[in-house]
Amino acid sequence: MMEGETVEGSRGQSRRLPDFLQSVNLKYVKLGYHYLITHLLTLLLIPLMVVILVEAGRTDPNDIRQLWLQLKYNLVSVLVFSAVLVFGSTVYIMKRGQPVYLVDYACYRPPDRLQARFTQFMEHSRLCGNFNESALEFQRKILERSGLGEETYVPDAMHYLPPRPSMAAARAEAEQVMFGAIDKLFRSTGVKPKDVGVLVVNCSLFNPTPSLSAMIVNRYKLRGNIRSFNLGGMGCSAGVIAIDLARDLLQVHRNTYAVVVSTENITQNWYFGNRKSMLIPNCLFRLGGSAVLLSNRNADRHRAKYRLIHIVRTHRGADDKAFRCVYQEQDDNGQIGVSLSKDLMAIAGDALKINITTLAPLVLPISEQLLFFATLVAKKLFNSKCKPYIPDFKLAFEHFCIHAGGRAVIDELEKNLQLQPIHVEASRMTLHRFGNTSSSSIWYELAYIEAKGRVSRGHRVWQIAFGSGFKCNSAVWQALRSVKQSPGGPWEDCIDRYPVEIHDGIPVSRNQELQQ
Repeated sequence: MMEGETVEGSRGQSRRLPDFLQSVNLKYVKLGYHYLITHLLTLLLIPLMVVILVEAGRTDPNDIRQLWLQLKYNLVSVLVFSAVLVFGSTVYIMKRGQPVYLVDYACYRPPDRLQARFTQFMEHSRLCGNFNESALEFQRKILERSGLGEETYVPDAMHYLPPRPSMAAARAEAEQVMFGAIDKLFRSTGVKPKDVGVLVVNCSLFNPTPSLSAMIVNRYKLRGNIRSFNLGGMGCSAGVIAIDLARDLLQVHRNTYAVVVSTENITQNWYFGNRKSMLIPNCLFRLGGSAVLLSNRNADRHRAKYRLIHIVRTHRGADDKAFRCVYQEQDDNGQIGVSLSKDLMAIAGDALKINITTLAPLVLPISEQLLFFATLVAKKLFNSKCKPYIPDFKLAFEHFCIHAGGRAVIDELEKNLQLQPIHVEASRMTLHRFGNTSSSSIWYELAYIEAKGRVSRGHRVWQIAFGSGFKCNSAVWQALRSVKQSPGGPWEDCIDRYPVEIHDGIPVSRNQELQQ
């Protein structure tokens, strides 16, 4: 849940991410290097084995015969060498873990009848009678500067006058989104529901009984021993958390598939009050969801799109301000909604700084790591006033999927990470076409990049998302082949219209209409 326009009166530094050049905490760099050192044995064993094989290939047959004659009379040396070899191989195999492949994923595309144009949105807000003039004007300003386009979607219940939020309508929305994405996923992959061994569902604000994961088990008649999990209340970054949980489960349960479903429910979480800090989600959040198929089966490597490389999670919940900056509560009139703090951008910046500082040693080339680490040590040891070196993440990743939580977040990340417009294009266009679909937005963004034909074998993708709590989570994927958009993708019939030019949060065509 992210957006720069938190409260009408919030300006200046409270609406910007902190400048990463000003401070980087050494302990998070150490954590990143700790992750790197845990894989040191693997890094040392691989070149050693290569050297042994090369030398063995150069050895003359007579030399091998002489070596054998010597070893025949030195049994102790043979046994010690064999023990070391077996031990090293065993440790390597145990620490290597199961590779996790992303076979395919699907994003739900709602029917056109659910589109919410700006004029329609404002007219419904006015006619429903819940909002005063100040709240209506605030929503209009947020909507026009949000970066959203005219083709985003809201659920059926919000199209009625008055709106009809109910438990039944919320269940219908959840089924529509989840089943729509999963149906498409099973069609594109050919995987049978009975073959799925792990199911993880994340939805922050709608957690009925039976759970959403139970609804999926019932619909697709999944097997009785399936490991199913339902994550709630974890915000827009829960999609990466769900992937992390599925990865851990795939390390234990061999030769199986995991389905990860990410969505958010709007029907029962529309705010009908006048507190401005709680009106922003109405303007930004839209209907959407995704389903991802992961596998640890070696047989799936040849058809998989990506391999999961790293996941780095940062949780700032121990800090009271961070904990309350995205907070579901009642207003003075008893209306329930999600309040966004004016400190949200600063808190998001701190979480991001920690996350990327931990991630950097895992993904950056050695040259960037040395520059980064040297300037950091110099600053600590000599109390230098020189700014820390901010690594060039463009050397580590070809593609960036920044959670489309709001225009201001995308703007600030582009600035602070020194990215080019093309690197944030997928995030901006996803926000424009589909709005903030919460934890599934990073999959709409990856689908955009694929639809543009930009993903080649070996490319690395960085997905980064923010969520309540407060959390910042990253996932790194590597393409196993040149990836094309799957049939029925969310951008299939509109990719040629993008990118659209956006100025100050308003699409150029829309800006011209406002000026007239």
